[in-house]
Amino acid sequence: MNLFRISLLGLCMILSAELSAQEVCAAAYYDLGGLYDTVPSPFGGDGDYTPRGSKRWTGERYKESVERYAALLDSLSLPLVALFGVENEAVALDLAAHSQGDYAVVHRTSSRRDGLDFALLYQADYFLPRSVRSDYGVLLVEGELLGRRACLLLCNDDSSLAAYLDRMALDGALESLILLGAVGHAGEDFPLKDPLLKAERAGRGTRFRRGVWQMRDRILLGADWEPLRADVYAREWLFDPLSGEPLPLYMRDRYRGGRSRNLPLFLYFRPANLEN
Repeated sequence: MNLFRISLLGLCMILSAELSAQEVCAAAYYDLGGLYDTVPSPFGGDGDYTPRGSKRWTGERYKESVERYAALLDSLSLPLVALFGVENEAVALDLAAHSQGDYAVVHRTSSRRDGLDFALLYQADYFLPRSVRSDYGVLLVEGELLGRRACLLLCNDDSSLAAYLDRMALDGALESLILLGAVGHAGEDFPLKDPLLKAERAGRGTRFRRGVWQMRDRILLGADWEPLRADVYAREWLFDPLSGEPLPLYMRDRYRGGRSRNLPLFLYFRPANLEN
């Protein structure tokens, strides 16, 4: 597994200069695992994450976690960051406020029992949202990206994704799709590009489970977008030095002070019809 970490650290050196070219954009997806505030929700799902809960989730721990996640956002330094695992809009806004990325935020409350939602952090120089739609397990943000139509679909539950993609195909929106998250096998029946296949075949993944790395999350592209470079994003400080796995915030009820069991993904891409 150490060889995996070394290869990731070499492959994931992001050159922000690539974004200086106006026709190039970049996006990341990250499953935070669960970032809650300390206030009990009237809808439930966060009982363990309160000062009196089993995890002793205090304001100090929340502040430290926001700062750690914001430091990761700054390390990524990308104009589009799709997140899953924020409890509410206030948490998403805290992440944006503590980051240096000058992000605006799109958030919608979901109906999950654990109270966790999606958030899209975006820089207005690149992306202009036009409409937002939220269903169970997905968040769809349509707008203009690099002056073109873009449909950003965030997913953490593929049970309804195929029906969503069918509807987008009928509406002529599939070509402009940027699909981010835990998509399962739902995208295999649609003409979508998977720029992370190379990384997966090389043995890299977003989560270490049962002794192997698994590509639990993905970023898929419709025909309007051309992938340039994609991989799992890793840094030494994302890992537990003892186990070599991503260092989580908690291990059961034991506070570890990390981030998530998942690693982020990143993708550089551009409009597909641009000449080299």
